[in-house]
Amino acid sequence: MIKLHKLNGVEIVINAEFIECIETIPETKIVLTNGNQYIVKETVEEVIREIVKYKAQIELEKENLKKPNL
Repeated sequence: MIKLHKLNGVEIVINAEFIECIETIPETKIVLTNGNQYIVKETVEEVIREIVKYKAQIELEKENLKKPNL
């Protein structure tokens, strides 16, 4: 899940796994696989950065789960 902001400043949380596409219109529009669309303040680059951080955190958690408990 990634935290973003609508144009009015309201924080929203979007499941990054369901993002189908991101485009600049000139605002940033996020389209989900279910057809829902969100206009956010963050740039395309910022959204991508948040997605990368989210996915890196998932990988880190997977690695932590593989470690034996001491």
